[in-house]
Amino acid sequence: MDICENDGYQTPPKVIADLVTASPTPSVSVDSKGEWMVLLQRAAQPSIAQLAEPELRLAGLRINPANNGPSRTTYFVGIRLRKVVGKEEISIKGLPEKPLLNYASWSPDESKIAFCHSSPEKIELWVLDIETATAKKVSDLAMNAVFGHPYSWLSDGKSLLAKILVPNRGNPPQKNAVPTGPTILENLGKTNPSRTYQDLLKNESDERLFEFYATAELVIISLEGTVKKIVEASIIQSASSSPDGQYLLVKTIQRPFSYLVPYSRFPLKIDVLNINGTFIRTLADNPLIENIPISFDAVQKEPRGFNWRHDTPATVYWVEAQDEGDPRNEVAVRDKVISLSSPFTGEIKTIAETGSRYAGIIWANENLALIDEYWHKTRRVITKIIDPSGEKEAVVLFDRSSEDKYNEPGSPSTKKNQYGRLVMDLQKDNSVFMTGDGASAEGDRPFVDILNLATKETNRLWRSEAPFYERPIAILDNEKHIILTIRESKQENPNYFIRDLKQQNSTQITFFPHPYPALKGVEKQVLKYKRHDGVELTANLYLPADYQKEQGALPCLLEAYPLEFKDKSNAGQISGSPYEFTSIYWGSPIFWVTQGFAILEGTSIPIVGEGTTEPNDTYLEQLVAGAKAAIDEGAKLGVVDPNRVGVMGHSYGGFMVANLLSHSNLFKAGIARSGAYNRTLTPFGFQGEERTFWQTPETYHKMSPFNYADKMKTPLLLIHGEADNNTGTFPIQSERYYNALKGLGATVRYVQLPYESHGYQAKESILHMLWEMDTWLDTYVKEG
Repeated sequence: MDICENDGYQTPPKVIADLVTASPTPSVSVDSKGEWMVLLQRAAQPSIAQLAEPELRLAGLRINPANNGPSRTTYFVGIRLRKVVGKEEISIKGLPEKPLLNYASWSPDESKIAFCHSSPEKIELWVLDIETATAKKVSDLAMNAVFGHPYSWLSDGKSLLAKILVPNRGNPPQKNAVPTGPTILENLGKTNPSRTYQDLLKNESDERLFEFYATAELVIISLEGTVKKIVEASIIQSASSSPDGQYLLVKTIQRPFSYLVPYSRFPLKIDVLNINGTFIRTLADNPLIENIPISFDAVQKEPRGFNWRHDTPATVYWVEAQDEGDPRNEVAVRDKVISLSSPFTGEIKTIAETGSRYAGIIWANENLALIDEYWHKTRRVITKIIDPSGEKEAVVLFDRSSEDKYNEPGSPSTKKNQYGRLVMDLQKDNSVFMTGDGASAEGDRPFVDILNLATKETNRLWRSEAPFYERPIAILDNEKHIILTIRESKQENPNYFIRDLKQQNSTQITFFPHPYPALKGVEKQVLKYKRHDGVELTANLYLPADYQKEQGALPCLLEAYPLEFKDKSNAGQISGSPYEFTSIYWGSPIFWVTQGFAILEGTSIPIVGEGTTEPNDTYLEQLVAGAKAAIDEGAKLGVVDPNRVGVMGHSYGGFMVANLLSHSNLFKAGIARSGAYNRTLTPFGFQGEERTFWQTPETYHKMSPFNYADKMKTPLLLIHGEADNNTGTFPIQSERYYNALKGLGATVRYVQLPYESHGYQAKESILHMLWEMDTWLDTYVKEG
């Protein structure tokens, strides 16, 4: 039967429904002085009716035409304040009646918080005064948020730079149902490979719509509501002010547009203006970019990454590739970091050179910054100490593998400088606090170190200790070594603490209730075991509350997401902590621990290719071996019935599920969500595979479960969002795979969720997905 009878949206067992619809714990933001804590109440899942509202899909964007913002976004529905040291929560006066809030940001002096409120007709700019706990709308002007955050604070903290809709812009252009001619794409002998993108422009009507909704005016709005126009109507991708508030860096999208790549590759002009909008200098006028090589180490050959230095009054920096952006070109210097200071009439200056690809910079002062460079092919990441003034040579601080989590040094702490910008928090002796995840053979143990940048010596001040998993959030007092942390354990949900590292004590400051009563008593442990080739593996094992081994082995649900590695020893490193609280989200397998299943979650399935061998050369062999090792370990413990195991995965994990069912007999059933099953539909690379289909057709063929549909003898549930916009996972992947499996007599069910993208949002969709999964597991796995 091609179409099953549709009884509408279904609901899973109540215990599962209650878990997914539980009130979310508030998000927390703390000011840099550690004085105020802002509690942001997250919204519950939207309804399917909200997702069904009109949406435009243009140039890689998804736009709400009613309010000129993104059509799919996460909102906060409430704000509360409290002192970090104290327990009283302060309600906010003056909030809109039905708040849908996002884009919140502290003012430079942290006396206020700006945010946007999305009404059905427009996006409004609001400001919350911390001292009076009062919010007010700054202006009736409508923000243009199609490119995201539509405003930023100016350094004086008294005004904001904002992108607004063009007043009286009229009605949007109407799509012409009768075409004036065909849409024509042409390539005249140039090599222009590109990965697969969704939501691209398709014709002239789309171009006009994109231009209409993306066009904005740039204005300065004071906290009193006065408005000063700075830039006339244009497609302003972004605009930011210099730290001293005297200049603007404005990026505007130009024509011609493309039908092959999203807006981020459209022609882009980067200008410096003064604060009054007077043009000073064009820094770059980049053309349409459709020809970046597909290698992960490739970048555009044009200047990129324009931004303001945080540590100087008004200096722009950017990056210029020295190898034309193509890693196949052998050069000693891959990238140069370039800068130009006010008044922007002088010569540009080279701040740093990198032997591999530039990967970011943290500013400290005019004589010190940390710069990262990275090379994907070797997984090598290098951190250097540089002198932006050019007086001293760069010094290598760290040189390591990005896959080696056990030796990650952490990240330097930052503070706000006189401009309200974050810079490295250097101590008097040129040392800096470092915080990190602290991955180890015992699991993650977050830490706080002091690193002396002169001697490169590290002193550990604190490390998370069992039976807790505790993470540093902020350094509240450098001298007294007082930090803010968030702590949890197997049975205690996350809450915030103030920890005194010198006195070695802590004080709890938030008391969020346990969000999942149904999971109390659920047992979690981190399994450590080996694959047959010696690669060390891990998985998080969850067992039902009150389960005793005497009850016998349980049906099992295994969840995983394969990852590629170039080093066998790094592939076996442990991720996560055995002391983390059991948190849950819509896509989790943990729901079924309430239904009597043993859960193997986050099962490590590394795909290793050392030396000149690529990981995917033996993808299937390693995939099956990794899954078998996990099942064998669970069976050895006596908690997993190897004859009753189901497997689930999302995206690349869904692709994994289809391959496991096609090439092994390990599972009773599978659930694959939003996956890709025919790799010839992604011929210019996918996931961690850089080679094209034409370079290694045998790899693409072997890894495509579509090609082995005739081998599928295990029941498979396919689920896909009909509006999936993720690169490579077009809904047609599931549609064509289902048709192949059906035609060959497999037991298969295909569920397409209306209006859902790659991740699912609507309450009705999520509950129905969980019902489908629960029914499938109950039918084909639980009873054996």
